[in-house]
Amino acid sequence: MIENMQEYKKSVREMVSQRLDLTRNVSDEEIQETISQIIAEESGRKYMSLSEKKEIMESVFNSMRGLDVLQPLVDDPGITEIMINGPDRVFVEQNGRLYQKDVNFGSNEKLENVILNIVSKVNRTVNEANPIVDARLLDGSRVNVVLPPIALDGPTVTIRKFPEDPMTMQKLISYGSITPEVAELLERMVKAKYNIFISGGTGSGKTTFLNALSNYIPKDERVITIEDSAELQIKGVANLVRLETRNANMEGKGEVTIRDLIRSSLRMRPERIVVGEVRGAEALDMLQAMNTGHDGSLSTGHSNSTKDMLSRLETMVISGNSIPIEAIRQQIASALDIIIQLSRLRDKSRRTVEITEVAGYENGTIKLNPLYQFKERGEDREGRIIGGLERTESAMVHREKFHMAGVSDKV
Repeated sequence: MIENMQEYKKSVREMVSQRLDLTRNVSDEEIQETISQIIAEESGRKYMSLSEKKEIMESVFNSMRGLDVLQPLVDDPGITEIMINGPDRVFVEQNGRLYQKDVNFGSNEKLENVILNIVSKVNRTVNEANPIVDARLLDGSRVNVVLPPIALDGPTVTIRKFPEDPMTMQKLISYGSITPEVAELLERMVKAKYNIFISGGTGSGKTTFLNALSNYIPKDERVITIEDSAELQIKGVANLVRLETRNANMEGKGEVTIRDLIRSSLRMRPERIVVGEVRGAEALDMLQAMNTGHDGSLSTGHSNSTKDMLSRLETMVISGNSIPIEAIRQQIASALDIIIQLSRLRDKSRRTVEITEVAGYENGTIKLNPLYQFKERGEDREGRIIGGLERTESAMVHREKFHMAGVSDKV
């Protein structure tokens, strides 16, 4: 039985560093083999149980090549989000609820080493001069880092886990997020090249829904995806181009923005453009792409309602362009066909709460035509909300794309 496990792991790591020249490109297999040899030698001098050997092996390797004490949380498929508020406060989201974990990095320095390990693998940098960065893990999980002095209580890291299996509409149906009827309608809308915008609050499942929706795209089309951190998992499309933004370097040069990528994508003969999320002036470029023959484009944005999303789009466009508000509204009305509103309800479930047609522009306002709205019918014994999307009495106005694609226009 090892009395001070932390100290023992530290000594094993030091022995590995002495035996291997870590300045050269050492493989994971070499590190694992060296750790295994050291543990075998040490167990001849000091008794170790099988579980202790396994713990030391995994912990030392994770501290050198993985994410240290964070690795077990990243590997746990039940955890969807990891929040690190300094070296000794780690929270996770599991089954829609937050829990504090008994995980401790020991020091800011150790946590910062893990952060540098994460960002360097995707060619990003983070330091005092550039204390905020968005990155991703090698499995695609989204990472946001904020360093001191901006983060007052130590380095802050938020990891949005990447699902091993791509989200599908069938899974969303099984979770109760949408109905089979709505899924079938959305499939026809994607095939008919309606421009669809997904809006919702933080954690409402926008990227997940976009991923599911994008898998309705016909497999013979040329699709270009544009993201801050690559998360989308579009399967089966052979002619797929994936683009990701890049931060500026230490000299403040070399930045590649969403806006740059949208403009470049227009010269790449896209049939569809999928923009992971619009947050600023690039909204204008996305709208113009939708208005210039790139029908069937998809994107997402933050908002609490469909009307709020339109206001936010207006604000985004105004923030980087001197265009009259009337012209902006006309652009939005002619570019967007459908807005899907997602929400996280009080029982922590993620639901589709509205599917609205952008019906046109009239008298200075964008006309909205709700097709489906979420109706709550009560709660079950566990407090889960009972309800779902129900068809409104409004008829869909623009059915031309259905006709042109040769698919049913039943709504």
